[in-house]
Amino acid sequence: MDPHLLRTYATVARLASFSEAARELGYTQSAVSQHIAALEQDLGAPLLTRRPVAPTAAGDRLLEHVGPLLLRLDAARADVVRMAAAPAPGLTLAAAPTALTPRAVAALPAAGVTLRVLPREEVPAAVATGAADLGLVDGLAALSDPLRLPDVAPLTTRGVGEELVRVLLPATHPLARRPGLRLGDLADARWLDAPDAGLPLSHLRAANGGHGFRPALRYEGTDVRTLTALAAAGHGLTLLPDSAATGVPGAVAVPLTHPRVVHRTELVYAGPLGGAAATLAEVLGAPG
Repeated sequence: MDPHLLRTYATVARLASFSEAARELGYTQSAVSQHIAALEQDLGAPLLTRRPVAPTAAGDRLLEHVGPLLLRLDAARADVVRMAAAPAPGLTLAAAPTALTPRAVAALPAAGVTLRVLPREEVPAAVATGAADLGLVDGLAALSDPLRLPDVAPLTTRGVGEELVRVLLPATHPLARRPGLRLGDLADARWLDAPDAGLPLSHLRAANGGHGFRPALRYEGTDVRTLTALAAAGHGLTLLPDSAATGVPGAVAVPLTHPRVVHRTELVYAGPLGGAAATLAEVLGAPG
């Protein structure tokens, strides 16, 4: 399958419009129609209905493959360019919000840094495609266990820190005076669903056997301070690394005692490191 045709198809499906896809891709509408027709002929199946423009069942299945395929192609191009080109000045770091621990922030160079705070699932792709020189990702893990990251390209990961995790509660919450809390005992509590700012509820479910942790409020943002303010105001509980949960006004951070998991941060990069990226990796304890 021609990747140019796949990219056209993915754009039409996303925008639900041949004309809007043509505008975004810089093609004529006729060229877009020809791309879709050629792809349908190649696969021997209709991929889109025309009125309205929407994927067919076969088209939906193709979309499941298209994203990873195009990402892998972009990653391959970026990898070759990265090897052939001289290191660019400065440093672009993509990081999940709670991966920006005080130690990581203190290690940043004094100048020349572009910091991109992204949802944690987007960080590996940013590194793979060359949008960032380095990435910082995080998540729950057993002590010294690596994180499970999406397989977007041949990337190198290095553990750069582990912290205790705490449940953030309003100071008036009945459990606020407990010396420790078991995650299983909180499965039916009110939780904040903030997958891009805190530790996702899916991680909590996985640590608790795959059930519980229904959201009371969903926060679609990357600002950890907003998340902690929501928890302090009683809109739901959240699980955070010690450095993010401690010292929040109006809230209490109670240690999680079971299961025995930690907040793990890993550095992600592609190929050999040079310049400011290599320096930062060395400072964080992950030599390139």
